[in-house]
Amino acid sequence: MRYTSDRMPPVGKPLMLRDDDDRRIERLKRRLGAASKVDVVRSALTLLEARAERAERVARWRRAARLAAASSLEVLRDFQSHSRLRRDD
Repeated sequence: MRYTSDRMPPVGKPLMLRDDDDRRIERLKRRLGAASKVDVVRSALTLLEARAERAERVARWRRAARLAAASSLEVLRDFQSHSRLRRDD
């Protein structure tokens, strides 16, 4: 383990940012009232994770709906042929 000059363990990993990204983070920090840049980055990561999880859920739902569609149509056709609401006038 590396130690800093005052013998404290390192806090984390350095992150290299472009100047324009650093300015964007600073602006968001002020707008959000965040205590640090790390809080802004953590908030962004939380939102990105939520978006990715939602996209995965939607993909699973679409796949499940596609698989169930054929059998659902078959059942619907079966019920429609025995429907009491249908009039044969």
